[in-house]
Amino acid sequence: MIRQAKKSDAAKIAEIYNHYVLKTCITFEVEPVSEEEMSLRISECASNNLPWLVAEHNNEVIGYCYASKWKGRGAYRHSVEATVYVDSTAGSKGWGSRLYSALFAKLAEIHVHAVISGIALPNAASIALHEKFGMQKVAYFKELGRKFDRWVDVGYWQRLLPA
Repeated sequence: MIRQAKKSDAAKIAEIYNHYVLKTCITFEVEPVSEEEMSLRISECASNNLPWLVAEHNNEVIGYCYASKWKGRGAYRHSVEATVYVDSTAGSKGWGSRLYSALFAKLAEIHVHAVISGIALPNAASIALHEKFGMQKVAYFKELGRKFDRWVDVGYWQRLLPA
């Protein structure tokens, strides 16, 4: 089941995310995110009328995705950054695709024009997921972040939604 996130989901969402914070270069955050901080992030999306969705399996949140404002300036108001994370134990079971399918449908409903996603590289699975949803690589930045004593490149993928 895919549904809108609630504040009560924040602890599980933080748990899923913190695996990637502590063990991978997929996110450039270097300190674990608290339940309270995650709750604030969920609220921020809601206050901007942007979706934050969770996937539930056997009554447990196993993944999430959301769209956040791309930039703060007014002309960017029709552009968002999309993000998806799936519990490390639930990967490769189609949850990322289900989440993104629901997210892209919601974004089309609210007339978002451009969807952008940043991917720390290398990450073949994330690239495949984003390209499955029609996203195309539009930018490549070398050594944009440093984590675990190594430089990490970042690529950006984009898709324009029909009007």
